[in-house]
Amino acid sequence: MSRRYANAHRIAALDPVRDHLEIYQISSGLDFPWDYTRALEFALFRTYCVPSISRLLAATGEFRDRPQKRYDDTALLMAEMAAHGYDSPRGKESLKVVNRAHGRYAISNDDMLYVLSTFIYDPIDWLDRYGWRPLHDNERLAAFHYYSEVGKRMGIRDIPADFAAFKAFKDDYEREHFVFSDTNAEIGQYTVDLFASWFPSFLRPAAKAGVRSLLDDRMLRAFGFDPAPRWLTSVAEASLKAKAAGERLLPPRRVSKLANSPHNRTYPGYPDGISPSDLGPPPTPADFPSEHLRRG
Repeated sequence: MSRRYANAHRIAALDPVRDHLEIYQISSGLDFPWDYTRALEFALFRTYCVPSISRLLAATGEFRDRPQKRYDDTALLMAEMAAHGYDSPRGKESLKVVNRAHGRYAISNDDMLYVLSTFIYDPIDWLDRYGWRPLHDNERLAAFHYYSEVGKRMGIRDIPADFAAFKAFKDDYEREHFVFSDTNAEIGQYTVDLFASWFPSFLRPAAKAGVRSLLDDRMLRAFGFDPAPRWLTSVAEASLKAKAAGERLLPPRRVSKLANSPHNRTYPGYPDGISPSDLGPPPTPADFPSEHLRRG
Protein backbone atom coordinates (compact mmCIF):
# COMPACT_ATOMS: atom_id res chain seq x y z
CA MET A 1 0.00 0.00 0.00
CA SER A 2 2.90 2.39 0.61
CA ARG A 3 3.83 2.06 -3.08
CA ARG A 4 0.24 2.91 -4.02
CA TYR A 5 0.59 6.29 -2.30
CA ALA A 6 4.09 7.09 -3.56
CA ASN A 7 2.80 9.68 -6.01
CA ALA A 8 0.79 11.39 -3.29
CA HIS A 9 3.94 11.61 -1.15
CA ARG A 10 5.84 13.04 -4.12
CA ILE A 11 3.12 15.65 -4.68
CA ALA A 12 3.22 16.64 -1.01
CA ALA A 13 6.96 17.37 -1.32
CA LEU A 14 6.56 19.63 -4.37
CA ASP A 15 5.74 23.33 -4.55
CA PRO A 16 2.27 23.97 -6.09
CA VAL A 17 3.41 27.22 -7.72
CA ARG A 18 6.86 26.30 -9.00
CA ASP A 19 6.05 22.66 -9.72
CA HIS A 20 2.43 23.00 -10.84
CA LEU A 21 3.02 21.27 -14.18
CA GLU A 22 4.70 18.24 -12.61
CA ILE A 23 1.98 17.93 -9.98
CA TYR A 24 -0.76 18.17 -12.58
CA GLN A 25 0.97 15.58 -14.76
CA ILE A 26 1.23 13.13 -11.86
CA SER A 27 -2.34 13.68 -10.73
CA SER A 28 -4.09 13.61 -14.12
CA GLY A 29 -1.80 11.21 -15.97
CA LEU A 30 -0.80 8.66 -13.32
CA ASP A 31 -3.10 8.63 -10.29
CA PHE A 32 -6.46 9.71 -11.73
CA PRO A 33 -6.42 9.45 -15.55
CA TRP A 34 -9.90 7.89 -15.89
CA ASP A 35 -11.43 10.31 -13.41
CA TYR A 36 -9.86 13.38 -15.01
CA THR A 37 -11.16 12.28 -18.41
CA ARG A 38 -14.71 11.84 -17.11
CA ALA A 39 -14.57 15.01 -15.02
CA LEU A 40 -13.35 17.13 -17.93
CA GLU A 41 -16.10 15.67 -20.12
CA PHE A 42 -18.66 16.86 -17.60
CA ALA A 43 -16.82 20.17 -17.15
CA LEU A 44 -17.26 20.94 -20.85
CA PHE A 45 -20.84 19.66 -20.66
CA ARG A 46 -21.44 22.12 -17.84
CA THR A 47 -20.39 25.09 -19.97
CA TYR A 48 -23.20 24.33 -22.42
CA CYS A 49 -25.65 25.53 -19.76
CA VAL A 50 -24.65 29.12 -20.64
CA PRO A 51 -26.83 30.34 -23.56
CA SER A 52 -24.12 32.54 -25.10
CA ILE A 53 -21.81 29.49 -25.24
CA SER A 54 -24.40 27.01 -26.51
CA ARG A 55 -25.64 29.54 -29.10
CA LEU A 56 -22.16 29.83 -30.59
CA LEU A 57 -21.67 26.06 -30.58
CA ALA A 58 -25.02 25.54 -32.29
CA ALA A 59 -24.11 28.09 -34.97
CA THR A 60 -20.87 26.27 -35.87
CA GLY A 61 -22.73 23.01 -36.59
CA GLU A 62 -19.83 21.00 -35.15
CA PHE A 63 -21.96 19.22 -32.55
CA ARG A 64 -24.56 18.34 -35.16
CA ASP A 65 -22.18 17.19 -37.89
CA ARG A 66 -18.97 15.99 -36.19
CA PRO A 67 -19.56 15.54 -32.43
CA GLN A 68 -16.99 12.77 -31.97
CA LYS A 69 -14.26 14.66 -33.82
CA ARG A 70 -14.91 17.83 -31.88
CA TYR A 71 -14.79 15.90 -28.62
CA ASP A 72 -11.54 14.14 -29.56
CA ASP A 73 -9.90 17.33 -30.81
CA THR A 74 -10.63 19.18 -27.58
CA ALA A 75 -9.58 16.30 -25.31
CA LEU A 76 -6.32 15.61 -27.16
CA LEU A 77 -5.26 19.24 -27.50
CA MET A 78 -5.71 19.81 -23.76
CA ALA A 79 -3.93 16.52 -23.00
CA GLU A 80 -1.00 17.49 -25.24
CA MET A 81 -0.45 20.68 -23.23
CA ALA A 82 -0.55 18.75 -19.97
CA ALA A 83 1.62 15.85 -21.15
CA HIS A 84 4.42 17.93 -22.64
CA GLY A 85 3.94 21.35 -21.01
CA TYR A 86 2.33 24.44 -22.46
CA ASP A 87 5.74 25.85 -23.44
CA SER A 88 7.03 22.66 -25.10
CA PRO A 89 6.98 22.40 -28.92
CA ARG A 90 3.86 20.18 -28.89
CA GLY A 91 2.28 22.32 -26.19
CA LYS A 92 2.81 25.51 -28.19
CA GLU A 93 1.50 23.79 -31.31
CA SER A 94 -1.63 22.73 -29.40
CA LEU A 95 -2.17 26.24 -28.08
CA LYS A 96 -1.83 27.61 -31.60
CA VAL A 97 -4.56 25.26 -32.84
CA VAL A 98 -6.85 26.16 -29.90
CA ASN A 99 -6.30 29.89 -30.34
CA ARG A 100 -6.83 29.64 -34.10
CA ALA A 101 -10.17 27.88 -33.59
CA HIS A 102 -11.36 30.38 -30.97
CA GLY A 103 -10.13 33.35 -32.98
CA ARG A 104 -12.74 32.71 -35.66
CA TYR A 105 -15.58 33.65 -33.34
CA ALA A 106 -16.56 36.59 -31.14
CA ILE A 107 -16.28 34.96 -27.71
CA SER A 108 -16.52 37.17 -24.64
CA ASN A 109 -13.64 37.16 -22.20
CA ASP A 110 -16.00 36.24 -19.37
CA ASP A 111 -17.22 33.15 -21.24
CA MET A 112 -13.62 32.10 -21.91
CA LEU A 113 -12.78 32.72 -18.26
CA TYR A 114 -15.74 30.64 -17.13
CA VAL A 115 -14.80 27.68 -19.36
CA LEU A 116 -11.25 27.86 -17.98
CA SER A 117 -12.59 27.77 -14.42
CA THR A 118 -14.50 24.54 -15.06
CA PHE A 119 -11.25 22.79 -16.01
CA ILE A 120 -9.92 23.56 -12.53
CA TYR A 121 -12.84 23.06 -10.20
CA ASP A 122 -15.03 20.40 -11.80
CA PRO A 123 -12.28 17.72 -11.67
CA ILE A 124 -11.59 18.71 -8.06
CA ASP A 125 -15.28 18.31 -7.18
CA TRP A 126 -15.42 14.97 -9.01
CA LEU A 127 -12.34 13.62 -7.23
CA ASP A 128 -13.59 14.79 -3.85
CA ARG A 129 -16.64 12.56 -4.43
CA TYR A 130 -15.23 9.65 -6.43
CA GLY A 131 -11.43 9.66 -6.18
CA TRP A 132 -9.64 6.59 -4.80
CA ARG A 133 -7.63 8.78 -2.42
CA PRO A 134 -8.11 12.30 -1.05
CA LEU A 135 -6.59 15.12 -3.06
CA HIS A 136 -3.65 16.90 -1.49
CA ASP A 137 -3.96 20.69 -1.24
CA ASN A 138 -0.97 20.92 -3.57
CA GLU A 139 -3.03 19.21 -6.29
CA ARG A 140 -5.82 21.75 -5.95
CA LEU A 141 -3.45 24.71 -6.08
CA ALA A 142 -1.37 23.20 -8.89
CA ALA A 143 -4.49 22.83 -11.06
CA PHE A 144 -5.26 26.50 -10.46
CA HIS A 145 -1.74 27.64 -11.36
CA TYR A 146 -1.51 25.29 -14.35
CA TYR A 147 -4.72 26.50 -15.97
CA SER A 148 -3.96 30.11 -15.08
CA GLU A 149 -0.79 29.81 -17.17
CA VAL A 150 -2.69 28.09 -19.99
CA GLY A 151 -5.31 30.84 -19.86
CA LYS A 152 -2.70 33.58 -20.14
CA ARG A 153 -1.32 31.89 -23.26
CA MET A 154 -4.83 31.78 -24.69
CA GLY A 155 -5.12 35.54 -24.26
CA ILE A 156 -7.73 35.32 -21.49
CA ARG A 157 -7.73 38.50 -19.40
CA ASP A 158 -8.47 39.21 -15.74
CA ILE A 159 -7.78 35.68 -14.44
CA PRO A 160 -8.37 35.88 -10.66
CA ALA A 161 -5.16 35.89 -8.69
CA ASP A 162 -5.94 33.12 -6.21
CA PHE A 163 -7.76 29.81 -5.91
CA ALA A 164 -10.68 31.06 -3.80
CA ALA A 165 -11.33 34.14 -5.93
CA PHE A 166 -11.52 32.11 -9.16
CA LYS A 167 -13.89 29.63 -7.49
CA ALA A 168 -16.08 32.52 -6.38
CA PHE A 169 -16.11 33.85 -9.95
CA LYS A 170 -17.23 30.44 -11.24
CA ASP A 171 -20.03 30.11 -8.68
CA ASP A 172 -21.30 33.65 -9.32
CA TYR A 173 -21.18 33.15 -13.08
CA GLU A 174 -23.26 29.99 -12.88
CA ARG A 175 -25.87 31.62 -10.64
CA GLU A 176 -26.27 34.46 -13.12
CA HIS A 177 -25.93 32.67 -16.47
CA PHE A 178 -27.32 29.15 -16.02
CA VAL A 179 -30.77 29.61 -17.59
CA PHE A 180 -32.69 27.48 -20.05
CA SER A 181 -32.42 28.17 -23.77
CA ASP A 182 -33.25 26.20 -26.90
CA THR A 183 -29.57 26.03 -27.85
CA ASN A 184 -28.68 24.69 -24.40
CA ALA A 185 -31.19 21.89 -24.98
CA GLU A 186 -29.88 21.28 -28.51
CA ILE A 187 -26.19 21.07 -27.60
CA GLY A 188 -26.97 19.19 -24.41
CA GLN A 189 -28.88 16.52 -26.31
CA TYR A 190 -26.13 16.16 -28.91
CA THR A 191 -23.68 15.62 -26.06
CA VAL A 192 -25.83 13.04 -24.29
CA ASP A 193 -26.26 11.22 -27.62
CA LEU A 194 -22.48 11.26 -28.14
CA PHE A 195 -21.80 9.76 -24.71
CA ALA A 196 -24.46 7.11 -25.31
CA SER A 197 -22.99 6.23 -28.72
CA TRP A 198 -19.96 4.73 -26.96
CA PHE A 199 -22.15 1.88 -25.69
CA PRO A 200 -23.82 -1.01 -27.56
CA SER A 201 -27.17 0.05 -29.02
CA PHE A 202 -29.24 -1.92 -26.51
CA LEU A 203 -27.53 -0.06 -23.63
CA ARG A 204 -27.89 3.44 -25.03
CA PRO A 205 -31.22 4.35 -23.39
CA ALA A 206 -29.77 3.36 -20.02
CA ALA A 207 -26.57 5.28 -20.77
CA LYS A 208 -28.55 8.45 -21.52
CA ALA A 209 -30.40 8.14 -18.23
CA GLY A 210 -27.07 7.44 -16.52
CA VAL A 211 -25.62 10.70 -17.83
CA ARG A 212 -28.61 12.64 -16.52
CA SER A 213 -28.18 10.95 -13.15
CA LEU A 214 -24.83 12.72 -12.71
CA LEU A 215 -26.11 16.23 -13.51
CA ASP A 216 -27.04 18.58 -10.70
CA ASP A 217 -30.40 20.35 -10.52
CA ARG A 218 -29.05 23.60 -11.94
CA MET A 219 -27.72 21.82 -15.04
CA LEU A 220 -30.93 19.84 -15.50
CA ARG A 221 -32.98 23.06 -15.46
CA ALA A 222 -30.62 24.85 -17.86
CA PHE A 223 -30.81 21.96 -20.35
CA GLY A 224 -34.52 21.33 -19.81
CA PHE A 225 -33.77 17.68 -19.04
CA ASP A 226 -35.99 15.51 -16.90
CA PRO A 227 -34.13 14.21 -13.84
CA ALA A 228 -33.12 10.57 -13.79
CA PRO A 229 -34.88 8.31 -11.28
CA ARG A 230 -33.41 8.70 -7.81
CA TRP A 231 -32.55 5.02 -7.63
CA LEU A 232 -30.43 5.38 -10.79
CA THR A 233 -28.51 8.31 -9.30
CA SER A 234 -27.85 6.18 -6.20
CA VAL A 235 -26.66 3.26 -8.32
CA ALA A 236 -24.39 5.48 -10.45
CA GLU A 237 -22.78 7.10 -7.41
CA ALA A 238 -22.37 3.75 -5.63
CA SER A 239 -20.73 2.28 -8.75
CA LEU A 240 -18.22 5.13 -8.95
CA LYS A 241 -17.38 4.78 -5.26
CA ALA A 242 -16.97 1.02 -5.67
CA LYS A 243 -14.59 1.63 -8.58
CA ALA A 244 -12.55 3.93 -6.34
CA ALA A 245 -12.39 1.30 -3.60
CA GLY A 246 -11.10 -1.26 -6.11
CA GLU A 247 -8.53 1.18 -7.46
CA ARG A 248 -6.93 1.53 -4.04
CA LEU A 249 -5.81 -2.07 -4.34
CA LEU A 250 -4.13 -1.67 -7.73
CA PRO A 251 -0.38 -1.16 -8.19
CA PRO A 252 0.70 2.39 -9.06
CA ARG A 253 0.57 3.33 -12.72
CA ARG A 254 4.02 3.73 -14.28
CA VAL A 255 3.14 5.13 -17.71
CA SER A 256 1.13 8.33 -18.06
CA LYS A 257 -2.15 8.18 -19.94
CA LEU A 258 -1.90 11.84 -20.98
CA ALA A 259 -2.03 12.30 -24.79
CA ASN A 260 -1.71 8.54 -25.18
CA SER A 261 -4.92 7.32 -26.87
CA PRO A 262 -4.20 4.40 -29.22
CA HIS A 263 -7.90 3.44 -29.35
CA ASN A 264 -9.07 6.97 -30.16
CA ARG A 265 -12.20 6.92 -32.30
CA THR A 266 -11.14 9.75 -34.62
CA TYR A 267 -7.36 9.26 -34.58
CA PRO A 268 -6.59 5.52 -34.17
CA GLY A 269 -3.10 4.90 -32.82
CA TYR A 270 -2.75 8.41 -31.38
CA PRO A 271 -0.18 9.91 -31.10
CA ASP A 272 1.84 7.80 -33.57
CA GLY A 273 2.45 9.88 -36.67
CA ILE A 274 -0.02 12.59 -35.58
CA SER A 275 0.91 16.10 -34.49
CA PRO A 276 -1.31 18.63 -32.69
CA SER A 277 -1.61 20.65 -35.92
CA ASP A 278 -3.50 17.70 -37.41
CA LEU A 279 -6.25 18.26 -34.84
CA GLY A 280 -9.05 20.78 -34.82
CA PRO A 281 -10.73 22.50 -37.75
CA PRO A 282 -8.61 22.90 -40.88
CA PRO A 283 -7.00 26.32 -41.30
CA THR A 284 -8.61 28.83 -43.63
CA PRO A 285 -7.06 31.83 -45.46
CA ALA A 286 -8.48 34.03 -42.71
CA ASP A 287 -6.13 32.31 -40.23
CA PHE A 288 -3.12 33.58 -42.20
CA PRO A 289 -4.10 37.10 -43.25
CA SER A 290 -0.62 38.33 -44.17
CA GLU A 291 0.07 35.26 -46.32
CA HIS A 292 -3.38 35.62 -47.92
CA LEU A 293 -2.64 39.25 -48.80
CA ARG A 294 0.73 38.32 -50.35
CA ARG A 295 -0.94 35.70 -52.51
CA GLY A 296 -3.71 38.11 -53.52
